[in-house]
Amino acid sequence: MTARLTLDELATLMKSAAGLTVDPKEMADRPEATFAEYGLDSLGLLGIVGELENRYGRTLPPDAERARTPRDFLDLVNTNTNTDTVTTTGA
Repeated sequence: MTARLTLDELATLMKSAAGLTVDPKEMADRPEATFAEYGLDSLGLLGIVGELENRYGRTLPPDAERARTPRDFLDLVNTNTNTDTVTTTGA
């Protein structure tokens, strides 16, 4: 994965994986708000992780599914998703 995951894309994933409508601007304005405050549970986050792994054909860091905030999730995913640190699936 070479593109950075954005709050806009995360909001779209939250909608598709968990049916939650979240304004990306709200997430930007409240960087410490937890996924739970937006109504996203661990299964919803796991769905987002799975979607990203399927989309990009790469395994995300193991801690991605345990991120507590959108900002933590983006930081973890975006700092660990280059070809040197992410394992390619099916290769």
